[in-house]
Amino acid sequence: MKKIESLKRIIILQLSLISIVIDTAIYALFWLERYYPVLSRRARGLNYYFRGHVLVILIYFVLILFFTSTFGGLKVGYLKPGDIIFSQLFGIAAVNTISYFQLSLMGNWLVPVRPMLLCSLIEIVYSALWTLMCNAFYHKVFPPRKLLFVHGNRPIEDILYKFSTRPDKYLIEDTIDISAGIDAVKSEGMSGRFNGIVLWDIPTYDRNKLLKYFYSVNMRVYMMPKIPDVLVQGSDSIHLFDTPIMLTREYALTAGQRFAKRLMDIVCALILAIITSPIMLITAVCIKLYDRGPVLYSQIRCTRDRREFRILKFRSMSVDAEKDGVARLATKGDSRITPIGRFIRAVRIDELPQLFNILKGDMTFIGPRPERPEIIDKYMEQMPEFAYRMRVKAGLAGYAQVYGKYNTSPYDKLKLDLIYIENYSLWMDIKLMMLTLKILLRPESTEGVEATQVTAMKEPANEDTDR
Repeated sequence: MKKIESLKRIIILQLSLISIVIDTAIYALFWLERYYPVLSRRARGLNYYFRGHVLVILIYFVLILFFTSTFGGLKVGYLKPGDIIFSQLFGIAAVNTISYFQLSLMGNWLVPVRPMLLCSLIEIVYSALWTLMCNAFYHKVFPPRKLLFVHGNRPIEDILYKFSTRPDKYLIEDTIDISAGIDAVKSEGMSGRFNGIVLWDIPTYDRNKLLKYFYSVNMRVYMMPKIPDVLVQGSDSIHLFDTPIMLTREYALTAGQRFAKRLMDIVCALILAIITSPIMLITAVCIKLYDRGPVLYSQIRCTRDRREFRILKFRSMSVDAEKDGVARLATKGDSRITPIGRFIRAVRIDELPQLFNILKGDMTFIGPRPERPEIIDKYMEQMPEFAYRMRVKAGLAGYAQVYGKYNTSPYDKLKLDLIYIENYSLWMDIKLMMLTLKILLRPESTEGVEATQVTAMKEPANEDTDR
């Protein structure tokens, strides 16, 4: 089993590097044939020898490796082909934009943009074809992993559906209720039918015994974490004496981290407010002309320590969307959303006024999304741990928005937000800001919640008490 997994990693690495090398080779061709001759004529004294050309090409290689990896474009066999192609498109666009301005600085004038656009198009087409071919090869050589799904008394239809969306990667071969007993699960897991175990929402005592057992027999385990698991994941390992100690701190961000984060917020918000001002002006005019109602919509939300503030958004719903005064999450196909609102929600233009909330200090760029007090109260009835996510300032975008969806369950969103809080770093903020650009065009990231999810908020939670 270990040899197969090592072989998988080697193949993924090789396929990814080949893709990056060929992208770099395409750029090298355009540099040598299109841009360098023009630059050497226009910028007198710009004469590169072999090492100079190698340096220019090497810089491009490093940039495309970094951006493609950051956006997830190297995860062949792990992500869906469409997600990989989408990620590579963003990576190529980012690198070629940087490279265009780099070349312009070298020549001290704006170089022709057409060759760079052609280079980008060729790279995107090649990357898409290469990804499809590599993905087909990978799944032909490595069939889906057959899994035994171990569950408790919670409904399992939703999680089984999620696994079924990746039939090329995972195959739930059978399910077993933990009530059958630890020994029965061990026996079934080692029957030879499976090469992986899924531990889904079972009591912690049983889960820990199964985890240690299957680890001892070299069986891969997929485990859905509980809240304490997420908190421990972000703890520090300290060595006071010869006993390992895991330290979970009482505060989320240090003073230095908060200062750096605030400085980045102010700089980025000012730049984006200036760049997007024409878009905001056009949006305001369209909303006003549609139904003569107000352009902006303000709403009470909660930020750090549950401090209330008024969040600003472009109005995307009808004026009387909540005329009865009852707070409701937007649902899929919500009739209250106007045609203009549907568009600006899809491309996230409705969130742009929140740049002014960031400048004011009520929000930050990256952090848990701010919720309404009424919604928080409903969540807290089921999940008292929801208070943990308010240890940091609310954000324009966050970990749960990048790695989840609009209609991800509140409990899973909470775990995603806690992963961010407990593992915070300035680099994580920068990475999430770049990944936010990628999710802007993902339709599922802006879908409303299912009606059943809204109903579930009013019902008692059916989850383990030791979560």
